Amino acid sequence: MSDLSPATRADDPPSGLTVVTGTKPRVEPLDPPMVPFAIAGLAAFAVAALICLLADAPDDWLDTSVAGFLVGIPGLITMIVHDRNRKRRRSLSHGEFTAS
Repeated sequence: MSDLSPATRADDPPSGLTVVTGTKPRVEPLDPPMVPFAIAGLAAFAVAALICLLADAPDDWLDTSVAGFLVGIPGLITMIVHDRNRKRRRSLSHGEFTAS
């Protein structure tokens, strides 16, 4: 009856997943600065609004591009705070990193 137990015995070889994942070092997740992405989004919506104005595009398109720009402003503020905390997080997890 003990042969039907799902528990592994000491003499059993490790499973394939354990062999693959157990020997690799843990990969740190990417944590890039986010402010440039927020600024690029704001710039893209500003350019879209300018093109809509110059090309006499439908008002809905202009409204959408202005709304995207306005919604991007709180996003930029959020990313500034995120990046400020990013410096603190990195200085805590990586001793050689200094937060300036």
